[in-house]
Amino acid sequence: MNYLGNHLLVELYDCNTNLINNVSKLELLLLEAVKISGANTLNSTFHKFSPHGVSGVVVISESHFSIHTWPEYGYCALDIFTCGHEIKSHLALEYLRKELKAGTISVTEVKRGILDFPVKLLHKPEVSSI
Repeated sequence: MNYLGNHLLVELYDCNTNLINNVSKLELLLLEAVKISGANTLNSTFHKFSPHGVSGVVVISESHFSIHTWPEYGYCALDIFTCGHEIKSHLALEYLRKELKAGTISVTEVKRGILDFPVKLLHKPEVSSI
């Protein structure tokens, strides 16, 4: 099957409530997860809500990692969306599961951009010069 991207939709339950309410710590964890996966960070932005909760995204050359937290429920919604076949998303996911001290986890994996081509797709096709 040829596809352009792989999207992990992750539900993390029973997480450490103080940790998932700490905006600076979450940003550091997601940036480290990107490194572990082999992806390339372009930019990141994170926001702390009042009275609790954090949302953040790390834009990578290959797409993005994002997180939204509900500390009052010990819950995080995590997305790891990568293009190509070189990124090790599952290593990043295992790192985040451990660091966030998640008790229960649910993962849905979605192949994005499924295209019916007979050859392997390049997520960054070469451009011919004119």
